Amino acid sequence: MRRVSEPATIHPVDPESDVPLYEQVRTQVATRVAAGDLAPGTRLPTVRALADQLGIGVRTVQRVYVELEADGVVVTEGRRGTFVASATAPADAVDAAADFVATCRRLGLSLTEATRLVERGWS
Repeated sequence: MRRVSEPATIHPVDPESDVPLYEQVRTQVATRVAAGDLAPGTRLPTVRALADQLGIGVRTVQRVYVELEADGVVVTEGRRGTFVASATAPADAVDAAADFVATCRRLGLSLTEATRLVERGWS
C-alpha cells in the first residue's frame, strides 16, 4: 500500500454538541475514509498532534484511534504512525456479512429490515 507522508487534516469538533468529542472525530474519520476522501495509506496525525490541533485530550484521541483500528478503518504501525487501512475488508467481516445476508434472505427480511437490525446492533 502506498503511504502518504503528509498527515491528513482532521476538521475541528464542536464542543457544544451533544455528541461526545471522541465520537465526532471517530465518525468524521470513518466517514471520510468510506467516502474516499482519505485514501488507503494516508497518514493520520500523531495522537499528540491531533489532540493539540483539535484542542482535546490525548486520551480522547487515543480512544478514537483504538476504536478505528478495531473497526479496521486504520492500522497503527508503531513509530511509523497510524494510516488509513486498505480498502479491503477483513476476511472475518466479509464472511460474517455473507452469513448475515444469507440468514436474512432465508427469513424473508428486506434489505431495509436487515439494515435496521445492523443499525440497532451497532448502537
